[in-house]
Parts: sequence; structure tokens; C-alpha cells
Amino acid sequence: MRKPSPIPSLTLAAVLATTTLVAAAPATAEADVDPRGIGRETLQEGDGWGSAGYGTAGGSSAAPEDVHVVSTFEEFRDAVGGKDDGTPKIVYVDGRIDANTAPDGAPLTCEDYAVDGYTLQEYLETYDPEVWGREDPEGPLEEARLASAAAQAERIRVEVGSNTTIVGVGDDAVISGANLRVHDVDNVILRGLTLSDAHDCFPGWDPTDGDSGNWNSEYDQVEVSGATNVWVDHNTFDDGDNPGTELPEYFGRKYEVHDGLLDIVRESDLVTVSRNHFEGRDKAMLLGNGDGRTTDRGYLRVTYRHNHFDGLGERAPRVRFGQVHVHNNLYTVRNPEHFGYSLGVGLESHLYAENNIFDLHDGIGAGELLHNWGGTDIVEHGNVTMSEGGGRLTPVDLVAEHNASRPNAPLGTGLTWVPQFTAEVEPVHAIRGLAREVGAGLL
Repeated sequence: MRKPSPIPSLTLAAVLATTTLVAAAPATAEADVDPRGIGRETLQEGDGWGSAGYGTAGGSSAAPEDVHVVSTFEEFRDAVGGKDDGTPKIVYVDGRIDANTAPDGAPLTCEDYAVDGYTLQEYLETYDPEVWGREDPEGPLEEARLASAAAQAERIRVEVGSNTTIVGVGDDAVISGANLRVHDVDNVILRGLTLSDAHDCFPGWDPTDGDSGNWNSEYDQVEVSGATNVWVDHNTFDDGDNPGTELPEYFGRKYEVHDGLLDIVRESDLVTVSRNHFEGRDKAMLLGNGDGRTTDRGYLRVTYRHNHFDGLGERAPRVRFGQVHVHNNLYTVRNPEHFGYSLGVGLESHLYAENNIFDLHDGIGAGELLHNWGGTDIVEHGNVTMSEGGGRLTPVDLVAEHNASRPNAPLGTGLTWVPQFTAEVEPVHAIRGLAREVGAGLL
């Protein structure tokens, strides 16, 4: 996979100069489904980290025969090509497609993926800590769970190729149940989609995770892993009809069937995340997936701008290593039983947070908005809280509030970098109505 040289290298304008003729004359069928030419749009120069390096043009240079309109999961899987297919392509998603369907379109349930006699009830009876103890599950039933999980993964995981744009048609384009992987590829655009409920049918019990064990699940809705130049724009990420707040508890812990909404990991670099609606997930967005992954140093450069982080539990985002610009976002913070923190300051992270609104509900205070996960500093300024009910904006010093409430894990404000690729940081009062302007259906 190509890794860009230090910034800047080749500008986006130079890339576009080579594709103008193709982009100016889309096929008639494409013009019918996309009269405004959204599928040919590219990330503008200066719009966050995703515009650096070679820029992010996605499939804007696609030939007519590489433009696809899909309305089933089988069509979608074929159209995106897999990670070894670098042909420039545009994939229009028309209507709702569900990953949990057989090739003939018949719906699939968790029971359809279960093999070798696996049942949840037997799993719970066998590995109950009161019976099994605090040892890792093993034996035929755990092997059956792993085999069942592999059957589901083979069905719902989709690898996106380089030089690809995936865009929703109209305001009702939904990809449900899929684990969309932008893995070891370059130059990908995801826009105008509702990405919903990538649930794991076979979570595993880890009795050594935390003080009393935890259920761990697979499948981010979107996983950006080892990828470069990615733009994620105007999408809605949610749990669909399977909200985490309604999941049962087993062994005294929530039976968590979801992983992240949008995780960016493993030396991914140059990503812009803009005008998305992230809704309701507990652990929402991880940037860097391990303190021991020192190979992430110099990568994980990401911009989050003009997003609505709506009722998330934590990780909005949680950052390790990267240079991360978080500006002009709206945080709706509610439900203290669900909420942990918003911005996670992890090992060697370089967070620069400015002009964000934190709309606080249910007695949650400003001192709870940051969490120190082994970091040292965060630069923040221009951020405000908004009183419940959409009232007055009040300037807030996030670091001072954090340090006052958590003096045993203080954070500093040392400046280690200055954002370079920022076309405009809006005044904070200009984003009060952001919730009405972001997400799928609003391109």
C-alpha cells in the first residue's frame, strides 16, 4: 500500500487535472441517478487532513462502465470490488440493503449462522463464572462459537477497494448489518449513507477483562485500517432497531453486540470525517487501537469537523499517537448511566480541540468531558457548553474542569503541532443549528 511522503506531496488540484475530461461527462444513466454529480465530487483542498498528501478524489475518474447502482447486498459486494481492485469506481446505493441476507435475498438470523451445535443458552450455562470460574472459555462449545462467528464474518464483511466512492441515492440509502472495511487501500470516499447495526451474533465472554469480566464483540460499522486518504462525509451511524441501551445483561455485564461506529487504526493516515451524525453507541470511535502499536507514530492524522456526536457513551474520539483536529462539532451529552466521557486523551496523542459545543443534559458536568488514558496534553480553545434546552453558550476551559474533577490524572496544555489543513474554523455560535445540517439525506 502506498504511504504518502511528508506533507505536502502532490496536491489535490494536480490529481484532478488528470481526470477533468472523464469527470465532466458522466454517463447518461449516471446523470439520471445523480443529476447534481455528487458521486464525482472530491474533497476540497485544505479541508482537513484528508486533503493532504495526494488528496482524496475517490472514484471521481471512473469510466462509465465502472459506475454502479446497487439495491441488494450481493450487488453491493460485487461493485466495491474487494481491496485488491484499485479500478476507479463509483457505487450508488439505492434504497436499503441488508448484509444479513442470503445470496437469493432471503433474510438471515443469528441462528442461521450458528454451526456445530452452538446455542447462546448452552454457552451461558457452560461458562457462567459461578460454574466455570475466571478462566478463559475453551473446549468444543467455544470452538463452535468461533466457527459460528466465522460464518457470520464471511457473510457481512465487505472489503472496499482503492479509488472508490460509495454514495447514497436520495435520502433513504441504508447499509444495515455490514462490517465495511477500508483496509490497506487508498483514496476512498463514503457519503450520504445510513450505516446501521453491524451486530455480532456471537460475542465472547472474557472473564479477565476488567474487575468482573466483559462481553467483547466484533464488527465496526466502518473500520479504516492501514488506509490513506479517506473522506467520510454526511453519513448517519446508528444501531437501527437494536439499540445498545436495550441489550440484556448476562453474568452481570451488558451483552454487548456492537463494536465501534467508525474506528481508524493500524497506521491509517490523512482522513477527514465531516458532517456525520453519530448516534447512541457506547464506544463510538477509536483512533489507534493499542498502546503497544508504536508503528502508529507519524500516522493517524485525522480531522473531525461539523459532526453531531449524539448521545454517545465514550470515544468521540479516543485518540492514541495521532495529530487530531476536532473542530466545530456538536456534542449532545446525556444519560449519566450511559455516558463516560467525550474526548479520550491517550498515549502520545496530540489532540487539538476548538470551537466545539457541548450540550449538557441530566446533570453531567464539564469536568466529565475529557478522560486521560495515558496522555499528557491537549490543546483546546473556543469550546463552549450549552445549557439544557438549547440556552446560552458559556465558554469552558475543558482542561481546567477536568483537572479540578480528576486531580489524580491531570492534563497539560502543551502545544506540539498546529493544524495546517483547515479551510475554515467557524465561530462557535455559527454551529448552534448543526444537528439539522448533518447526516445522511442532506447532501
